[in-house]
Parts: sequence; C-alpha cells; structure tokens
Amino acid sequence: MTQTNHSAELTLTPADNQRLTSLCGPFDDNLKHIERRLLVQISYRDNHIKVTGPADNTEAAIDILQQLYAQTALLKQTALTPEQVHLTINENYDISYQQQTAEPCHFSLKTKKGLIKPRNPNQAQYVSNVLSHDVCFGIGPAGTGKTYLAVACAVDALERDMVKRIILTRPAVEAGEKLGFLPGDLAQKVDPYLRPLYDALFEMLGFEKVEKLLERGIIEIAPLAYMRGRTLNDAFIILDEGQNTTMEQMKMFLTRIGFSSKAVITGDITQVDLPRGQYSGLKHAIDVLADINDISLNYFNAKDVVRHPVVQSIVMAYEAHEAAKLANAEGSKV
Repeated sequence: MTQTNHSAELTLTPADNQRLTSLCGPFDDNLKHIERRLLVQISYRDNHIKVTGPADNTEAAIDILQQLYAQTALLKQTALTPEQVHLTINENYDISYQQQTAEPCHFSLKTKKGLIKPRNPNQAQYVSNVLSHDVCFGIGPAGTGKTYLAVACAVDALERDMVKRIILTRPAVEAGEKLGFLPGDLAQKVDPYLRPLYDALFEMLGFEKVEKLLERGIIEIAPLAYMRGRTLNDAFIILDEGQNTTMEQMKMFLTRIGFSSKAVITGDITQVDLPRGQYSGLKHAIDVLADINDISLNYFNAKDVVRHPVVQSIVMAYEAHEAAKLANAEGSKV
C-alpha cells in the first residue's frame, strides 16, 4: 500500500544558534542521517523545522529532533556526535516499521553521467532495500545488476552528501590462476580483481573525477584483507564477490561497519572459488543473519539477468542442470 506524504513542523526553543549548529552537525550531517534512516526530508529556517514523509516517520523524526536539541543544552561547547544521533534514533524508532513500509523504488539514482533506473521489479526492490537498510545482501547469478546498482547507490549517496566516502572491496581469491605468477607488487597483483568496480565508477563519474576522488581518499578500492582492524564511519561500503569470503572474513567485514555507514554485500553462491573444504562466508552469513530485522536479504534469479539474452539462457541452463543433478542424487538415496 502506498504511503501518503505527511508534513510536520517544529519550533525549537529557546532559539540558540550554537545549539542549532550542534543539532544540524557539520554540513547538516546529523539531519541527513535522520533523513536517510527515517526516509523523510528535513528543511529548516532558523529554529523552525519542517519534516516531510510517511506520517509515522515524520512524527518519529520530530520526537528525535526534540530529544537531540535537548541534549545540546548539556554539551556546552561540544557538538552532537554521529554516535549520539545514531543511538537516539535506535531508541525511538522501530526499523522494522521502515522495512514494512519501504516501497519498491520508482525513481532514479543520480550520477554525474546521468540517471540510473532499476530495470525490473527485483532490481527496484533491491535498490529500495539498499536505501532503507544499514546492511543489505544482493545474492544471485552474474548479470543481474547486483554490484552495478550497489555502486550506483553509493555514488548517489556521495553526490547527495549523505556519506563522506565510498569503500569498495573484494576478496582476492585465485579462481584457477595463481597470483604469484602475476607481475608487480601485491597491489598490482590484486588490481585486476578490482577492475569491475573501477569500470562501474568510471561509467558513472568519469575517469578524471574518479582519479581525483581516489587521490583524496574519498573513494577507496582495496582487497578485503586491508579492512581488518578498521572502523568505517560515514561510509558507503560494498563487498563484492562475497561468496569468496571465508566465514571469518565475512564476520570481520560486517563488524567493521561504524556509525552513519551503510554496507552492501553482493555475491553468487553458485560460483565459489574457495579451496575445497572451505565453507563460503556468504552462505554462512545468510543462515546466521536471516532473522535480523535491520538486515535485508535480496535474491536474484536467471529472469533478472540484464546482460545479453544468451547470458540469461546460460544461467537458466546451469540452474536446470544443477536441479536435475540434485534430484538424481536424492533419488539414488531412496
């Protein structure tokens, strides 16, 4: 059922410019965090604030803003931190409601090169879930747009100043070829594994802008091993080829997520390149995290393939072969 937008207004008292600055945060980061989490729009002039969105969300946003403004009176010369905003939202807002009311998106993602639109209902629901959840999984065969749309969401968030940086990572797993025989140092050896991420960024932002953002550290592309020991705040983080993580690597990655950050994990559980005997961290995560409301699991199939039509036929043929193989195995047990 479609939600009707509702507006609510709030006048913060007493009017205090220092407290208002603390509430909004640098570059309005605190307000943008609330907008992203509650799917609302916030505008203000002096101490008058207007919130627009689904009725329950706007009322929750008003309550949160009042509580945060009250907290600013106790901070004296210091500003509200992202942690305080995050915790206040969690204490006052049921994210399960957000998930139930999130509509499949009928909008475009803004990039420098133009607008990117989902091409089928599954992609639309996936993008909607990426935008409305802090952790989102995209699981399915090649060509369904899992990584491309995740990168588009990241670029859109960066362009709207909703995050301060984009971090793209993949496990550097040998898929039949030995890394040791490739020329160069470790960074040069793993660079080909990260090439699909570069290609998506170049298409959306242009080569020159991507190079500048890489130099400034606003975009970071790195092997998964480089994530260990870090805490990633104010970032849009994408883990590509998640099926090639071990269980330990997946847990390590998921626990890197900091305040005001969003993580998307993509992968195809039918194309695991781990050494024989090692269980995929993506498969394990699906089992372990299935019942957590804050996490969205999105599944694609052959019908969602948006590459050359023959790719869809190939994926469907492999799926049929695997289904027949499984049926024969079950029959032989009887």
